[in-house]
Amino acid sequence: MMLGTLGLSEWSAIIIATIAFVLLIALLKVQFKANNMHTLFDLQLNQKRQENRTLIAQITQLEQELNQYQQQNVAQSIKISELKTRLEETINAAHEKQTVLEQSEQRLTTQFENLANRIFEHSGKKIEQRNKLSLEFLLSPLKQQLEGFKKQVQDSFGQEAKERHTLTHEIRNLQQLNELMTKEATNLTNALKGNNKTQGNWGEFILSQILDNSGLRQGYEYHSQVNLTNEDNRRLQPDVIVHLPQSRDVVIDSKVTLVAYERYFNSDNEEIKSRAISDHLIAVRNHLKQLSQKDYHKLNGIRSLDYVLMFIPVEPAFLSAIDQNPSLINDALKSNIMIVSPTTLQVALRTIHNL
Repeated sequence: MMLGTLGLSEWSAIIIATIAFVLLIALLKVQFKANNMHTLFDLQLNQKRQENRTLIAQITQLEQELNQYQQQNVAQSIKISELKTRLEETINAAHEKQTVLEQSEQRLTTQFENLANRIFEHSGKKIEQRNKLSLEFLLSPLKQQLEGFKKQVQDSFGQEAKERHTLTHEIRNLQQLNELMTKEATNLTNALKGNNKTQGNWGEFILSQILDNSGLRQGYEYHSQVNLTNEDNRRLQPDVIVHLPQSRDVVIDSKVTLVAYERYFNSDNEEIKSRAISDHLIAVRNHLKQLSQKDYHKLNGIRSLDYVLMFIPVEPAFLSAIDQNPSLINDALKSNIMIVSPTTLQVALRTIHNL
């Protein structure tokens, strides 16, 4: 009876109050969810910054190791130069000693010949036998001494020859070690400062290493550089295709230029660093654009997801781009591209597999 007595205005007030209450509850839920998402994003951002600092420290350590290799290279070069100098001095001293010994032997031989000639000239036939015996008696000790001296000289030259051979062998070993250290230092420098082709090959090598360490096998669970065609018969060659259970495939692309990032990392000038990190971000975005136009998921012969993984092989380069422009990840997702790094690649593959 009381409900029937309410007028139209009272019913309107009740309905408006109910709608306002429902909207208030919905608004509070949305705000609560937004606060939770913001907190989660802050936690993830702090984690990425910590990982960034860790990887920067690792790169700093690699640069220190490179400097140590270079210092060792210089030290080895100095040592090789000293050993070469010592070898040359030893060879020159041996030649000088040999020359002196040959001159001494020639001089003694000449003196003995002159002495014998004088003795025979002043002696007669009667004393010829006696003189011969006397001469043999006189010359026999001298002959023995000469033979001993000759043997000593030969032994000395033989030992010096062995020492020269050993020294030459050590110098060759040092040269080979020096060449190996120089090659390793060059490879490390090219990995950080190389051209796009070199960086591309290096990035594909890092990607293969991560997949191998994850237990995946080349030619079984994943394939590299597979030639495929799309619906328009356009030939494309994805860097890596990972085969998931239930005949599902994931395409991974790792061709990312790091030239600008190398300038950013090695420069102490803030203006240069600012331009370099901007160029690095532009390079990443250009690659995103090119990758989105390839439509890898439409290739014939694979059952790929709509999403493609874009692999950045240097973790700090990935984190620097995200730090410079936090919207980069969302912009990539809008183009069906997921940006991954060495620490997030395995997580992304496991997440895709579980989903």
